[in-house]
Amino acid sequence: MQERDIRAVGRREVLRAAGAAFALGPLLFAKVAAAASDSKVKIGVIGSGNVGAALGKVWANAGHPVMFASRNLEHDKQLAAAIGAHASAGTPAEAAAFGEVLLFAVPYGALPDLGKALAGALEGKVVIDACNPFPQRDGEIANRARDQGAGRVSAELLPGAHIVRAFNAVHAARMGEVHTEPGKVGMPIAGDDKAAIGTASRLIREIGFEPVLVGGLDKGKYLMPGTPLAGEHTPDEIRKIAAGLAS
Repeated sequence: MQERDIRAVGRREVLRAAGAAFALGPLLFAKVAAAASDSKVKIGVIGSGNVGAALGKVWANAGHPVMFASRNLEHDKQLAAAIGAHASAGTPAEAAAFGEVLLFAVPYGALPDLGKALAGALEGKVVIDACNPFPQRDGEIANRARDQGAGRVSAELLPGAHIVRAFNAVHAARMGEVHTEPGKVGMPIAGDDKAAIGTASRLIREIGFEPVLVGGLDKGKYLMPGTPLAGEHTPDEIRKIAAGLAS
């Protein structure tokens, strides 16, 4: 074969390889994107009662590292041991430092002190706020949250965090069950930060609910027991109820 023929073959091989690489580009990108969406998130669960325990267990069983924290460290250690892999226990400060995402599932009256104690660890983090204000239990802060809206007040009490209100009006017993039939039960959520809403939505889907954004944090006042959005609804039902609230 003459030298120019060899060069021509070489050019064809280079072009063929380049074309193959270009064609594989989107596939490789899709694989990278899928891997990113499947990546695990460290979750700090602050409040390990019925709600925190149920949600944390499902997330841990899905492979997310979860640290439980409450006023009773011994209880949290027992809970983590019962769940097994991916579950651990710590103080609220340790859970707040550990978690890339934090779930607050405590009595609303505990938020002022927690916000002060954990202020530095909350900066820039996604906080899923599952706390409901009950005046008879939580005192004056609950009255303010009901008057001004729980979403707005939670954002004041947990400064620096990107708040997404969720899990506020569905019975705790159901929170550990709906993952067996995902997408059928809607979960109304409220938040102002687009990235935080996306992160929270992904984790909510792993619990088995279909997240439905009803608006910004000002709509958080509707995400509590006793409002039209309370109880179980399909995603479409939530959208219709939310549309009625907006009108």
